Amino acid sequence: MTPSAAADRRRPRWLARALETHVALPLFAVLPLLAIWVATFHFIETERRAAVDAARDAVREQLETYEAQVARNLNAIDQTLKVIKYSVELNGPHAALPTLRAEELLPPGLVFQVSVADRDGAIVDSNPSMPAHDVSRAPYFTVHANGSGHGVFVSQTVGDAARSEPHLHFTRRIEDGHGRFAGVAIVEVDPAYFTSSYERSRGGELGLLALVGSDGVARAVRIGDKVSWGQPIALDGIGEEALAAQPTAPDGIERYAGARRLAGFPLTAVVGLADSEQMAQYEQHYGTYLVGATAASSLLVAVVAMISAWSWQVAKARRRERQAQQTYAAASEASPDAFFVLRSVTGTDGAIVDFLVEGSNSRSELFTGIASEALRGQLLGDALPYYRTNGMWEHLVQVVLEQRVIEAEWQAASGPTAGRWLQRQIVPVEGGAVAMVRDITERKLAEERIRHMAHHDELTGLPNRSLIRDRLDQAVRNAQRNGGHLALAFVDLDGFKLVNDGLGHNAGDELLKVVGGRMQACLRRTDTLGRLGGDEFVILLPDAGESPLALTPVLEKIRQAVTEPVQIGDQAVRVSCSMGVVVYPRDGEDPKTLMMNADAAMYRAKDLGSNNFQFYTREMNASVEAKLVMLEDMRRALDATLADETHDATDGQAPASQAPAGRFHLLYQPKVDLRTGRLFGVEALIRWRHPEHGIVPPMRFIGLAEESGLIVGLGEWVVRTACRQAQLWRAAGLDPLTVSVNVSARQFEEKRLVDRIAGALRDTGLPPCALDLEVTESLLMRDLNQAIERMRELKEMGVTLSIDDFGTGYSSLSALKSFPISTLKIDKSFVRDLASSSDDQAIALAVISLGHRLHLRVIAEGVETVEQRDFLLANDCDEMQGYLFSPPVPAERITEMLQAQQRQPRDVAQLAGARA
Repeated sequence: MTPSAAADRRRPRWLARALETHVALPLFAVLPLLAIWVATFHFIETERRAAVDAARDAVREQLETYEAQVARNLNAIDQTLKVIKYSVELNGPHAALPTLRAEELLPPGLVFQVSVADRDGAIVDSNPSMPAHDVSRAPYFTVHANGSGHGVFVSQTVGDAARSEPHLHFTRRIEDGHGRFAGVAIVEVDPAYFTSSYERSRGGELGLLALVGSDGVARAVRIGDKVSWGQPIALDGIGEEALAAQPTAPDGIERYAGARRLAGFPLTAVVGLADSEQMAQYEQHYGTYLVGATAASSLLVAVVAMISAWSWQVAKARRRERQAQQTYAAASEASPDAFFVLRSVTGTDGAIVDFLVEGSNSRSELFTGIASEALRGQLLGDALPYYRTNGMWEHLVQVVLEQRVIEAEWQAASGPTAGRWLQRQIVPVEGGAVAMVRDITERKLAEERIRHMAHHDELTGLPNRSLIRDRLDQAVRNAQRNGGHLALAFVDLDGFKLVNDGLGHNAGDELLKVVGGRMQACLRRTDTLGRLGGDEFVILLPDAGESPLALTPVLEKIRQAVTEPVQIGDQAVRVSCSMGVVVYPRDGEDPKTLMMNADAAMYRAKDLGSNNFQFYTREMNASVEAKLVMLEDMRRALDATLADETHDATDGQAPASQAPAGRFHLLYQPKVDLRTGRLFGVEALIRWRHPEHGIVPPMRFIGLAEESGLIVGLGEWVVRTACRQAQLWRAAGLDPLTVSVNVSARQFEEKRLVDRIAGALRDTGLPPCALDLEVTESLLMRDLNQAIERMRELKEMGVTLSIDDFGTGYSSLSALKSFPISTLKIDKSFVRDLASSSDDQAIALAVISLGHRLHLRVIAEGVETVEQRDFLLANDCDEMQGYLFSPPVPAERITEMLQAQQRQPRDVAQLAGARA
């Protein structure tokens, strides 16, 4: 057949399809739909133009009206100015207004303020009367005095010395008989006078009336009910005709605006009508047109759609079978699943004995190893004999008999996919079933990885907290059933933070992995080592013996393995561990209790110096409970102390030196100059008067306050109280003292430390230079960069800084020179044996020399003997504090020492010794 003949045969078929109702009807419906919308937009555009023309006409009409009204008002004002000028030139400045008043030629005083200024700018007369004042510097006077204004001058809307409310000044020059400047005639008018013709019925809520000077500054503006003035209004874009809406000053609203220059005056009248108000009716009709057109279009579309849908259903029914076949063929070939169309084969008794493969897709070859063409027509039992052993045969029979879908997963044991995970879905069809098989090996592997990540630590690969809890629960249940025992150990690394902070987090991570591997090597396969987080590990030993001593060898083996050096890069580091051990059921009968008691035993190992393991005893929980009780007592004491401080501050009282029971209070230990013996400063030391235990030493509660975070509030109270007391000494006229306050690690790392210090100084009035903050060198080395930045902020504020306990911590001399400090403090541990220990003497001499080389003052604490003082004095130590001079004392005794020092400076030490 020729190509042209084939084309002739195809054309009638496509033409017939195009003429089908569901195709042709929508095409013809486009014409009336287009006509509806063309007519709609034509009406909308016609009404829009009419609305714009109406707005322009309204602007033109109102501008003409406003121009005429303002021109009348301005001419009346100018006439008044001319009359005043004439009267002044005829009768003199003092008699001009009385003459006009007698002849009733002055305008009403409620609206106009009339006045006459002489050649010096002094107001000589006014109506209504107002106080005499000088206008010689006012622009409306100087313009005439300089000879540059011969017509009417209109000032900006301003107030003056006589009338504070803003108003306009209309002025004319007055000359004497020789034509020389003799003064100014003035008429003052409220700016609202020129916009009083505004009508809301014509101008709307956003209409604009404005009177603008030639300088572009508005003399009067009214928008709705609001009158204003003084705004810059550009007139360049506003013509006499309002051609289009545009943003207008002063509010930027789009208006149809027109402007006209007023003849004889440096003023322009402006009228504006808001586009939104002028086009409101058009917008309403626009919406109505659109709704109508939409309704008509929707009706037309609905009718066409109903008819087309009926026609389409008829045509679809004819194509459905062919499309279904094509779709199935395309879907089966493109699907990642293998498709098998199976027909049931029954025996003589009607039971299903096998399945015949009627069809399959190309994907099936990957699962069977047989081509689709070769597989078609074979019995499934002959082609794939293993389908009777993997559960698929039973599922096929069940699907056919019960007519329901069955899904299953299995790992292939034979065939081309042996070892891979497969998923099957079997769907019943008439006379048989369709089986779809998919390879899900990658999904299974991903699920396994997710399960592993959910239950194992990402860094070390050890079981995490969740898996540890599951295994502990299971171990406890097994022990309960079998009457056995298990052991649980909490392990915390000693010195890990030093490595992590000093060498970086990467080094810390490497250390954790190495230590975790070493501990794992010490355990049996049935034991569990897990990581809780940070440097904390957990060891679960199921089937442990009843005696805790039987655990000693493995625990000691773990401890020694941890303490072995670890090579990280070029540096070998060493850590130890503290372990707390519990045994089930002796130390707890449930997982929660076991973990809590193991944690308590681990902290006991920490308290005993670390690098050891401790078995749990009941006294450990008692110690924890005692800490909790003390912590709650501290919270109540701080609340009560803060309440008392607020009351004392309100009443202007000094801080209490002897606090009542259940309160904190401060004592002050003097600091003296070793060379002069003068008391120059004090260190504020906190004390706690417990209602039951009496005075609690700081060593018992400061550490607990640090651990709980209570030290932040407690430290802020110490700073505020010490600053307030130091300011009271200054206010009493005593020698100025520097008050020193210790700052804890938790306080120093708190983000609002600088703000809190600034607030305390601001509220108490103490100069920043009178406050000295003492920080330990070990605290500074925890985060060197942050410490330096925080210290610089305090230094810039004016606060002085000292390093306490110098020589007892870990520091760097290169870092020390970067610290903005003023004082080094020799720790009392080096001062205690200063008179007899050559080592302590060497250390003290080194600190003194180092401090002086860095231009720092050096103070020794804990000076208790004359020998210690003499050694320090002989070796140029600057300052000292200690029981030799005075123990910590209440504020009243410091007051007595300062008073004695003012009377007889040399007797201060004697007074301090007597008070001690």
